Amino acid sequence: MIRCTILMNTHLPINLKHNFIMKHLKYLIIFSFVLGSFYTCQDEDQEIGNLIAPSNIQIEVDKVGADVNNPNGDGSGTVNFTATADNAITFHYVIQNQTKLAVGGSVSHDFTLLGENSYTVTVIAYGTGGLSTSKSILVDVLSLYEPPEDLLEMLYGSGSRVWRIKSDAPGHFGLGPAGGDPFSFFAAPPESKAGVGMYDDRYIFNEDGTFTHITDGTNDDPVEDTSGTVFGREVLIDELGGTGGEADGADIINLEYSDYAEQWSLSAPGGVETISLSGLAFMGYYIGGDHKYIILDRSANQMTIKSTDGNGEFDWGFILTAE
Repeated sequence: MIRCTILMNTHLPINLKHNFIMKHLKYLIIFSFVLGSFYTCQDEDQEIGNLIAPSNIQIEVDKVGADVNNPNGDGSGTVNFTATADNAITFHYVIQNQTKLAVGGSVSHDFTLLGENSYTVTVIAYGTGGLSTSKSILVDVLSLYEPPEDLLEMLYGSGSRVWRIKSDAPGHFGLGPAGGDPFSFFAAPPESKAGVGMYDDRYIFNEDGTFTHITDGTNDDPVEDTSGTVFGREVLIDELGGTGGEADGADIINLEYSDYAEQWSLSAPGGVETISLSGLAFMGYYIGGDHKYIILDRSANQMTIKSTDGNGEFDWGFILTAE
């Protein structure tokens, strides 16, 4: 710390005053800079404002197919939640030991335990500075859906199956309007997305309901290496918190992201077979959203799926094949 004491004797001759000021001028400049920086920092701190925890959490529950005669839903087990709170920036839901990010406050969840059951749903609202407030509710849900045996056989076989994007197939990755044909705007030619962090990914469905995403299936020989890269939509892929990556139009290619494990479940709202992944799990191309993949077509060793992105803007299609 520099301390400057300036003594200005009004009785000194003018030439001595001038010499004194010039001699100490550099210290005056340094002192002024430090003092200015101090007040600038003070001003910036004041702009942050008070840290306020969210309050007044409200949770709206929409059970799919619920009516007067079926208050707990149509048996699909699908429930849509919408949370609001004062001074909240983002929300997390904790449902059946799964944590779901909901920046806008809305998530959908498939309850797959057969019969009518009560579940605790917790909403955590986050405000400035990471301050949070939570609220829990009980939800009664009816689930009658039992996946057909041939779907389970396709998905995990005798206990576990490994899937990948079928990169050699025309239209293995596509884009279309939300709620429409996911290949109508764009259908990728064979091998056209090589080197972006998608073709070397492997997706493992296990009989116990666990889902494992190997983000680079080529680097585990001779020893396991959990490092890898993924491919996704700009801004939306930021949810993953990965590092690196490179912008390529509206895509982010080769974002560094390690192997991870989540949960999978099956449902059929409106009779449409759907795979739901927990947390931030995904297949093919990260698009955020509800992490649900509608099965458009399937055979013993192949399935065509689609999902709507987190912007509600497009549907994205994928062809997967079992190894």
